[in-house]
Amino acid sequence: MDARFNLFENELAARFAKRFAGAALVIHDSPLPKSTQELVSLRASQINGCGHCVDMHVKEAAAAGESAVRLHLVAAWRESTVFTEAEQAALALAEEGTRLADAHSGVSDETWAQLRKHYDEDQIAALVCLVAMINAANRLAVIVHQKGGSYEAGMFAAALNA
Repeated sequence: MDARFNLFENELAARFAKRFAGAALVIHDSPLPKSTQELVSLRASQINGCGHCVDMHVKEAAAAGESAVRLHLVAAWRESTVFTEAEQAALALAEEGTRLADAHSGVSDETWAQLRKHYDEDQIAALVCLVAMINAANRLAVIVHQKGGSYEAGMFAAALNA
C-alpha cells in the first residue's frame, strides 16, 4: 500500500512539521538519556503499529550504539533481563500512556512511583512529553500510511538543520 498523502509536500503540513520538530528538539536536548528516549519511542511505535517510526527509532538507536539484543527485546521488555529498573519504568509509562483507552486510570500509581524513584523532575517532564509526542507522530504516519524501511539514521537531525 502506498502512502495516501505526503505530509512533507503540503505547505500547511510542512509548517506544522517544523513546529512539531521544534518541540521534539526540546525533548531531545533534555537530560533524559538518549537511549531511554529511543526505547520509549520504539515501544510506543510498536504498540501503535507505526512502521515508519519503528524504522526510525531502531535505526537511530542502533547508530547511537544500542545493542541488537536490547532492540529486539523492547517488545517483550517485561520478559527480559537487559533493561535497567529505570528503563523498565520508562517503558511502563510508554505502554500505559499509549494505551489510555485500555485502563480507566491511565498511568498507574505504581508506574508513577517507579518513575519518581529513578528520574528527576526534568527527566519526568521529558518522558511525559515524549510519550505524547511519539503517539502524535505515530498517528500522523499511520493515518497517511507512511511506510517504514527507507529511513536512514540522521535524517531527522538533518531535516531540523535544513
